[in-house]
Amino acid sequence: MQQRYNRYEKARILGARALQVSYGAPVLIETDQSEPILIAAEEYDAGVLPFTVQREGK
Repeated sequence: MQQRYNRYEKARILGARALQVSYGAPVLIETDQSEPILIAAEEYDAGVLPFTVQREGK
């Protein structure tokens, strides 16, 4: 089961992944995109990002 993220968590995940891609991290999917943020968004939509979110108080 894939965890649901709110918009703030999604923004943080995409920003962190885009930074990784911009510094040369391997891209996890086949894509025609060249902008790191667009690559990160496609990876997020494909569900291949290895990020987890620790929520406090739950």
